[in-house]
Order: sequence, then structure tokens, then C-alpha cells
Amino acid sequence: MGRTAFAPAKVNLFLHVGAPEEGGFHPICSLMAFADIGDVVSTFEAEALSLRVAGPFAKGLSGEDDNLVLRAARALIAEARRPVAPVGLSLDKRLPVASGLGGGSSDAGAALRLLREHAGLELDDARLERVATSLGSDSAACLWGAPAIAEGRGERLSSAPVLPPLDAVLVNPRVPVSTAEVYRRFDADGRFGDVARPLSPDAFEDATELAAWLARQRNDLEAAAVAIAPAVGTVLETLAGEPEALLARVSGSGGTCFALCASDIEAESLAERLDAMAPDWWVRRCRLGGPWPDPR
Repeated sequence: MGRTAFAPAKVNLFLHVGAPEEGGFHPICSLMAFADIGDVVSTFEAEALSLRVAGPFAKGLSGEDDNLVLRAARALIAEARRPVAPVGLSLDKRLPVASGLGGGSSDAGAALRLLREHAGLELDDARLERVATSLGSDSAACLWGAPAIAEGRGERLSSAPVLPPLDAVLVNPRVPVSTAEVYRRFDADGRFGDVARPLSPDAFEDATELAAWLARQRNDLEAAAVAIAPAVGTVLETLAGEPEALLARVSGSGGTCFALCASDIEAESLAERLDAMAPDWWVRRCRLGGPWPDPR
């Protein structure tokens, strides 16, 4: 019987991005939360390390060798410094690709957790996090799928304020948005943000209070994402005009926008109306927070 790990969608509730430093990397400050929807990574018996991909967005992935799940597995085996029995990995790709939801990083994090358990590797959390960090900026946060403030290149994590139950709607116009292209446009525009951690309460009482605080923050990549993919701007404008939306914003480098709602009733009503209004969009109601349990 194979093991299974959940790879939740990552949502940047805010994303402040500074001017590029040496090497071209941008310092950031972001409050990340994780949705109760996402991809699923599983193990199966195999004669060699391998990957099979299924699910509604499987066709949007690049070649097998470039997949972050396999890269994560190879990095973990290298870190273990001992032979690891062959295992197959299966990725059920339920999140849109190149969507600003950290899907690849979250898939990699799920694979790392899964393989450590499957192979009985004696790697502590700090070593596992170092492996994740080597795979990409979001990967350390996505390894655990718990709300966090990410700083530096995204690898410096600290505890987030205590978040209330957060009902939300995620909307993607099914237009992939290249993070590299967004950053090129962002650099060309030259409107870099302040990446000092903003002052916040230790805890937010409800979604309305959180949305009011978030409204004073930003996603500094939002304008670049909308310029590259105008369909993202259409989604954002639509969400901002709906009565249930306490806050509407682009997540990460785009394509997906999110709306925070006061309750699951409002989120359900908004999602149903958007489904009817724009049947070509990917629309999902969710709860934000985390970490979420692995499926059984």
C-alpha cells in the first residue's frame, strides 16, 4: 500500500518585493497561508526512481527530468548519503500550472516529507528544510504548509500572526503566467517595495480585521502580472467588485487571484456565481490556514 502526502496551494496574502541584489535575487517579505485544496503525491512500487503524473493539469507540466518532485527526491537521496530503495512517485496535479499558488514547490515539499517517512531516513527537520531551500525560494515554506512570514529570498521563515478561520475563493483564468517574465517586467518598471516586516497584531480576531490590515499591504508583482496577462486583471477587477469579497488580490506572481470572505456561506455564494458567470475560469472555494492533514 503506497503512502500519500498532500501538497496544498500556497497563497501570498501580501508580497512585498525589493530591488534585486547581487546575483539578481529580490528580497521579499510575504505572509503565506495554505489552502485545504492542492495536489497529491503518492508512492508506488517501482524498480527505479520514477514519476507518473495524472490529474486535470498534468499536461501543463514540463518534462519529467525537470519536475520538482523528482528533483526533490534526488536531492533528498543525496543528502541521506546512503542507498535508498527504489520507489515510484505519483503526482495528481489538481492545481493550475504557473499559477502563483506554489504548486511545484508544494509538490516538492510533499515529496520530501513522503520519502523521508517511506525510506525511514534519519534526517531532522532542519536538514529537510535545507534540502527544500535548495530547490527554490518558496520551497522552505511549502515544505510544512503552515502560515509563515517569509523574508530574504523566501528562505527565512518566522511565525505568522495567529490567523482566524479564512474562507476564500481562488480564481485562475487558465492563463499560465511566467514568474521570470513577471520579474523582468517588474525590474523594467523599477517600482521596488519596502521589504521590512510590517507591524501587525499577534492575532487577528476575524477575517474582516485581517482584510482591513492586508488592505494596507501590497503584492508588488501584481501590476507586472496584470500587464503580462490582462486576463488576470479581468479576474482581479471582477473579484474586487463582488459584494462578498473583503479583499481581492493576486497571489504570488499571478495567474491566480483570491478573494477573502467573511464566512463559508459568502465564499460558496461567490464561487457559484463566478462559475456561472465565467465557466472557462478555474474557480475553487477553500479554507486558508494550514497545515492540513495528508489524505488517507
